[in-house]
Amino acid sequence: MRTLGASHAGRVRPSNQDAYVCGMLTAGTAFAVVCDGMGGANGGNVASAIAMRCIADHIVDEYRENATSAVVRRLLESAISAANQEVFEAAVEDESLRGMGTTVVAVIANGRDVYIAHVGDSRAYLVTHTDIEQITRDHSVVQDMVEKGQITADQARFHPQKHFLTRALGVEDEAKCDFTVLPFPEDGTVLICTDGLSNMVEPDTLQSLIRTFPFEEIPQKLINTANLAGGSDNITVVAITRQEKVQED
Repeated sequence: MRTLGASHAGRVRPSNQDAYVCGMLTAGTAFAVVCDGMGGANGGNVASAIAMRCIADHIVDEYRENATSAVVRRLLESAISAANQEVFEAAVEDESLRGMGTTVVAVIANGRDVYIAHVGDSRAYLVTHTDIEQITRDHSVVQDMVEKGQITADQARFHPQKHFLTRALGVEDEAKCDFTVLPFPEDGTVLICTDGLSNMVEPDTLQSLIRTFPFEEIPQKLINTANLAGGSDNITVVAITRQEKVQED
Protein backbone atom coordinates (compact mmCIF):
# COMPACT_ATOMS: atom_id res chain seq x y z
CA MET A 1 0.00 0.00 0.00
CA ARG A 2 1.18 3.48 -0.87
CA THR A 3 -0.39 6.93 -0.67
CA LEU A 4 0.66 10.32 -1.96
CA GLY A 5 -1.01 13.73 -2.25
CA ALA A 6 -0.54 17.28 -3.52
CA SER A 7 -2.48 20.54 -3.56
CA HIS A 8 -2.36 23.76 -5.58
CA ALA A 9 -4.27 27.05 -5.54
CA GLY A 10 -4.94 26.84 -9.28
CA ARG A 11 -4.57 29.70 -11.72
CA VAL A 12 -7.49 31.92 -10.65
CA ARG A 13 -8.08 31.80 -6.89
CA PRO A 14 -5.85 34.04 -4.71
CA SER A 15 -5.51 31.42 -1.96
CA ASN A 16 -5.89 27.68 -1.45
CA GLN A 17 -8.84 26.78 0.77
CA ASP A 18 -8.39 23.03 0.31
CA ALA A 19 -6.77 20.91 3.02
CA TYR A 20 -5.59 17.32 2.94
CA VAL A 21 -3.60 14.71 4.79
CA CYS A 22 -2.64 11.16 3.87
CA GLY A 23 -0.44 8.49 5.36
CA MET A 24 -0.17 4.95 6.68
CA LEU A 25 -2.03 3.62 9.72
CA THR A 26 -0.22 0.27 9.56
CA ALA A 27 2.13 -1.29 7.03
CA GLY A 28 -0.89 -2.48 5.04
CA THR A 29 -3.48 0.23 5.70
CA ALA A 30 -3.54 3.76 4.28
CA PHE A 31 -5.81 6.70 5.06
CA ALA A 32 -6.61 10.07 3.52
CA VAL A 33 -8.75 13.10 4.31
CA VAL A 34 -9.51 15.72 1.63
CA CYS A 35 -11.50 18.90 2.36
CA ASP A 36 -12.61 21.82 0.18
CA GLY A 37 -13.49 24.83 2.33
CA MET A 38 -16.07 27.51 1.62
CA GLY A 39 -17.17 30.68 3.34
CA GLY A 40 -15.48 33.92 2.39
CA ALA A 41 -11.90 35.08 2.47
CA ASN A 42 -10.99 33.30 5.72
CA GLY A 43 -13.83 30.94 6.52
CA GLY A 44 -13.00 28.31 3.91
CA ASN A 45 -9.41 28.04 5.07
CA VAL A 46 -10.48 27.68 8.69
CA ALA A 47 -13.26 25.15 8.03
CA SER A 48 -11.17 22.83 5.89
CA ALA A 49 -8.20 22.97 8.28
CA ILE A 50 -10.34 22.22 11.34
CA ALA A 51 -12.17 19.35 9.64
CA MET A 52 -9.02 17.80 8.20
CA ARG A 53 -7.20 17.87 11.53
CA CYS A 54 -10.14 16.62 13.59
CA ILE A 55 -10.98 13.72 11.26
CA ALA A 56 -7.35 12.69 10.83
CA ASP A 57 -6.78 12.73 14.60
CA HIS A 58 -9.80 10.48 15.14
CA ILE A 59 -8.68 8.03 12.47
CA VAL A 60 -5.09 7.81 13.69
CA ASP A 61 -6.06 7.53 17.36
CA GLU A 62 -8.92 5.05 17.02
CA TYR A 63 -8.21 2.78 14.05
CA ARG A 64 -7.30 -0.78 14.97
CA GLU A 65 -5.91 -3.35 12.56
CA ASN A 66 -8.38 -6.02 11.42
CA ALA A 67 -11.35 -3.85 12.42
CA THR A 68 -14.63 -5.01 10.92
CA SER A 69 -16.52 -3.01 8.31
CA ALA A 70 -19.07 -1.96 10.92
CA VAL A 71 -16.34 -0.70 13.25
CA VAL A 72 -14.62 1.27 10.48
CA ARG A 73 -17.95 2.79 9.48
CA ARG A 74 -18.62 3.92 13.05
CA LEU A 75 -15.12 5.36 13.24
CA LEU A 76 -15.48 7.43 10.07
CA GLU A 77 -18.99 8.60 10.90
CA SER A 78 -17.92 9.56 14.42
CA ALA A 79 -14.90 11.45 13.09
CA ILE A 80 -17.00 13.41 10.62
CA SER A 81 -19.62 14.15 13.27
CA ALA A 82 -16.97 15.48 15.65
CA ALA A 83 -15.45 17.62 12.90
CA ASN A 84 -18.85 19.00 11.96
CA GLN A 85 -19.48 20.06 15.54
CA GLU A 86 -16.07 21.70 15.84
CA VAL A 87 -16.46 23.70 12.61
CA PHE A 88 -20.02 24.70 13.50
CA GLU A 89 -19.04 25.87 16.98
CA ALA A 90 -16.09 27.86 15.61
CA ALA A 91 -18.47 29.68 13.27
CA VAL A 92 -20.93 30.42 16.08
CA GLU A 93 -18.17 31.84 18.28
CA ASP A 94 -16.62 34.08 15.58
CA GLU A 95 -19.00 36.27 13.59
CA SER A 96 -16.45 36.68 10.79
CA LEU A 97 -16.64 32.92 10.19
CA ARG A 98 -20.43 32.62 10.09
CA GLY A 99 -21.62 30.36 7.29
CA MET A 100 -18.29 28.65 6.72
CA GLY A 101 -18.23 24.98 5.85
CA THR A 102 -16.33 22.35 3.94
CA THR A 103 -16.66 19.22 1.89
CA VAL A 104 -14.88 16.09 3.07
CA VAL A 105 -13.86 12.72 1.73
CA ALA A 106 -12.32 10.41 4.36
CA VAL A 107 -10.83 7.10 3.24
CA ILE A 108 -9.33 4.06 4.94
CA ALA A 109 -7.91 1.45 2.55
CA ASN A 110 -6.20 -1.87 3.14
CA GLY A 111 -5.23 -4.78 0.93
CA ARG A 112 -8.82 -6.04 0.90
CA ASP A 113 -11.27 -3.16 1.05
CA VAL A 114 -11.73 0.59 0.67
CA TYR A 115 -13.91 2.46 3.19
CA ILE A 116 -15.15 5.91 2.21
CA ALA A 117 -17.26 8.50 4.03
CA HIS A 118 -18.06 11.82 2.37
CA VAL A 119 -20.06 15.02 2.54
CA GLY A 120 -20.32 17.45 -0.38
CA ASP A 121 -18.99 17.29 -3.93
CA SER A 122 -15.35 16.33 -3.47
CA ARG A 123 -14.97 12.90 -5.02
CA ALA A 124 -13.40 9.47 -4.77
CA TYR A 125 -12.79 7.34 -7.86
CA LEU A 126 -11.65 3.74 -8.22
CA VAL A 127 -9.26 3.42 -11.14
CA THR A 128 -8.14 0.12 -12.63
CA HIS A 129 -6.12 -0.69 -15.72
CA THR A 130 -9.32 -0.85 -17.79
CA ASP A 131 -11.86 1.40 -16.07
CA ILE A 132 -12.62 4.38 -13.81
CA GLU A 133 -15.63 4.46 -11.50
CA GLN A 134 -16.87 7.40 -9.45
CA ILE A 135 -17.46 5.95 -5.99
CA THR A 136 -18.99 8.97 -4.27
CA ARG A 137 -22.22 10.74 -5.16
CA ASP A 138 -22.08 14.54 -5.32
CA HIS A 139 -24.26 16.24 -2.72
CA SER A 140 -25.16 19.08 -5.06
CA VAL A 141 -28.14 20.78 -6.65
CA VAL A 142 -27.13 19.77 -10.16
CA GLN A 143 -26.66 16.11 -9.16
CA ASP A 144 -30.22 16.11 -7.82
CA MET A 145 -31.38 17.65 -11.11
CA VAL A 146 -29.56 14.98 -13.12
CA GLU A 147 -31.12 12.19 -11.06
CA LYS A 148 -34.59 13.71 -11.54
CA GLY A 149 -34.05 13.86 -15.30
CA GLN A 150 -34.21 17.67 -15.40
CA ILE A 151 -30.77 18.06 -17.00
CA THR A 152 -28.18 15.74 -18.51
CA ALA A 153 -24.80 14.94 -17.00
CA ASP A 154 -23.14 17.01 -19.75
CA GLN A 155 -25.39 19.98 -18.98
CA ALA A 156 -24.54 19.65 -15.28
CA ARG A 157 -20.85 20.29 -16.01
CA PHE A 158 -21.59 23.85 -17.14
CA HIS A 159 -24.73 24.62 -15.14
CA PRO A 160 -24.66 27.99 -13.27
CA GLN A 161 -25.62 26.20 -10.02
CA LYS A 162 -22.98 23.47 -10.25
CA HIS A 163 -21.22 24.78 -7.12
CA PHE A 164 -24.40 24.81 -4.98
CA LEU A 165 -24.19 22.04 -2.38
CA THR A 166 -27.09 20.22 -0.72
CA ARG A 167 -24.82 19.01 2.09
CA ALA A 168 -21.68 20.44 3.66
CA LEU A 169 -19.82 19.88 6.89
CA GLY A 170 -20.05 22.58 9.56
CA VAL A 171 -22.94 24.71 8.29
CA GLU A 172 -25.48 23.10 10.64
CA ASP A 173 -25.18 21.42 14.03
CA GLU A 174 -25.51 17.99 12.43
CA ALA A 175 -24.14 16.61 9.15
CA LYS A 176 -25.11 13.39 7.41
CA CYS A 177 -22.35 11.58 5.56
CA ASP A 178 -22.60 8.78 3.01
CA PHE A 179 -20.58 5.63 3.61
CA THR A 180 -19.34 3.17 1.00
CA VAL A 181 -17.23 0.01 1.25
CA LEU A 182 -15.98 -1.90 -1.77
CA PRO A 183 -13.25 -4.42 -2.63
CA PHE A 184 -9.82 -2.99 -3.45
CA PRO A 185 -8.69 -4.75 -6.65
CA GLU A 186 -5.05 -5.71 -7.06
CA ASP A 187 -4.57 -3.30 -9.97
CA GLY A 188 -6.62 -0.58 -8.29
CA THR A 189 -5.82 3.03 -7.43
CA VAL A 190 -8.18 5.12 -5.31
CA LEU A 191 -8.20 8.76 -6.39
CA ILE A 192 -9.58 11.38 -3.96
CA CYS A 193 -9.92 14.94 -5.23
CA THR A 194 -11.65 18.29 -4.87
CA ASP A 195 -13.79 19.69 -7.67
CA GLY A 196 -10.89 21.77 -8.91
CA LEU A 197 -9.74 18.55 -10.56
CA SER A 198 -13.02 16.82 -11.40
CA ASN A 199 -14.52 19.95 -13.01
CA MET A 200 -11.50 20.45 -15.25
CA VAL A 201 -10.41 16.94 -16.29
CA GLU A 202 -12.60 14.22 -17.79
CA PRO A 203 -12.63 10.81 -16.05
CA ASP A 204 -11.16 9.04 -19.09
CA THR A 205 -8.20 11.41 -18.99
CA LEU A 206 -7.75 10.83 -15.27
CA GLN A 207 -7.64 7.08 -15.84
CA SER A 208 -5.20 7.39 -18.72
CA LEU A 209 -2.81 9.54 -16.69
CA ILE A 210 -3.00 7.27 -13.64
CA ARG A 211 -2.27 4.10 -15.58
CA THR A 212 0.51 5.73 -17.64
CA PHE A 213 2.72 7.55 -15.14
CA PRO A 214 4.69 6.22 -12.15
CA PHE A 215 2.77 6.50 -8.91
CA GLU A 216 5.13 9.18 -7.55
CA GLU A 217 4.18 11.51 -10.41
CA ILE A 218 0.41 11.06 -10.39
CA PRO A 219 -0.76 13.85 -8.04
CA GLN A 220 1.38 16.52 -9.70
CA LYS A 221 0.56 15.30 -13.23
CA LEU A 222 -3.17 15.56 -12.48
CA ILE A 223 -2.76 19.03 -10.96
CA ASN A 224 -0.76 20.18 -13.98
CA THR A 225 -3.46 18.86 -16.31
CA ALA A 226 -6.18 20.74 -14.41
CA ASN A 227 -4.13 23.93 -14.51
CA LEU A 228 -3.53 23.56 -18.25
CA ALA A 229 -7.31 23.26 -18.65
CA GLY A 230 -7.79 26.60 -16.87
CA GLY A 231 -7.16 25.95 -13.19
CA SER A 232 -10.34 27.79 -12.20
CA ASP A 233 -10.38 26.45 -8.62
CA ASN A 234 -8.11 25.04 -5.94
CA ILE A 235 -6.93 21.54 -6.85
CA THR A 236 -6.20 18.75 -4.37
CA VAL A 237 -5.33 15.17 -5.30
CA VAL A 238 -4.58 12.12 -3.15
CA ALA A 239 -3.89 8.67 -4.60
CA ILE A 240 -3.81 5.33 -2.80
CA THR A 241 -2.56 2.21 -4.57
CA ARG A 242 -1.83 -1.43 -3.84
CA GLN A 243 0.91 -1.52 -6.45
CA GLU A 244 4.57 -0.61 -6.16
CA LYS A 245 4.26 1.01 -9.58
CA VAL A 246 1.23 1.62 -11.75
CA GLN A 247 1.70 -0.46 -14.85
CA GLU A 248 2.06 1.14 -18.24
CA ASP A 249 0.30 -0.04 -21.38
